Amino acid sequence: MVRNIEKPIQTFRFIIQIAFVFLCIWIGYDFYKFVNFLESGGALEFSTRPPGVDGFLPISSMMSLYYFFLTGNIHPAHPAGLVIFFAIIFMSFLIGKSFCSWFCPVGFISEMLANLGDKIFRRKIKMPKFLDYPLRSIKYLLLAFLFYTVFFMMNEIVLKAFLDSPYNLVADVKMYYFFAKISQFSLIVIGVLIVLSIVFRNFWCRYLCPYGALLGFISLFSPAKIKRNTETCTDCKACTKACPSFIKVHKMKSVISDECTSCMSCVDACPVKSTLYFKPVLVKKEINKKIAAGIVISVFLLATGIAMLSGKWQNNVTKEEYLRHFKNIEKLDHMRGGVQ
Repeated sequence: MVRNIEKPIQTFRFIIQIAFVFLCIWIGYDFYKFVNFLESGGALEFSTRPPGVDGFLPISSMMSLYYFFLTGNIHPAHPAGLVIFFAIIFMSFLIGKSFCSWFCPVGFISEMLANLGDKIFRRKIKMPKFLDYPLRSIKYLLLAFLFYTVFFMMNEIVLKAFLDSPYNLVADVKMYYFFAKISQFSLIVIGVLIVLSIVFRNFWCRYLCPYGALLGFISLFSPAKIKRNTETCTDCKACTKACPSFIKVHKMKSVISDECTSCMSCVDACPVKSTLYFKPVLVKKEINKKIAAGIVISVFLLATGIAMLSGKWQNNVTKEEYLRHFKNIEKLDHMRGGVQ
């Protein structure tokens, strides 16, 4: 038995997660200054709107994706959202549901809450099976509802009308106020989710996130999977114990699961060299986990870089349009896209 002496990649993954959280905070602060400019009616010095805020509008991005399929054009209202959406989907196809464990700020918070729970309870608490399976279906039901609403209830005319509507143009500002002026009910819901995430690892991600459901479904078709060499495996179950998604890795020849986030905790935990590894279909050699991580990061950087260079990153909504629509921000209704 050749011992696995390769350095774990979890520290590097943690650094990437932290860096992305700080990037989100930076984007949030820049957007806060932009909203302050709008609130002043244009009296304050203009602060540029950060395009990265589009990444927090997944439903608008899904609509933009459908619009792109129908017309071949990128809708100019929130182009960065579509670029990020494309990058995440492509990333999930190449290296599984990696966005969730490497970039997603909600996934990072969920992971930290779960680690806190492990310290409090001194063990990982699993949801009973008779509840786990039905609860896991919720995120797919939510995804199905969103898909039906966008792809089946909207034709090109209705879709374009919504994407061009004042509501969608300032959807980023509406999203900001949802958190800046959060209701008591929303606070209670978030509080309950935090408590549940401490008790049950990745509660939001595992049971409720429709975005994760989409990426999990796409990851099933990924050509690269974590493989297990049954000849060198000692059946120590270290991989299964390390898996944050409770996948029984020690029983699989190839990890095919919509819950696998490609965090590579199982690969790090394996004590035997080249027993757990990434390997694409039709490729004889395994992929070093560092290369797999590099691919994940490169896809994201490459997509955003190309978008910036090609002029598909910034939206085309002028500050004058923002100021005009901001006056009616409280009256804008998502159902009709305009003023109530």
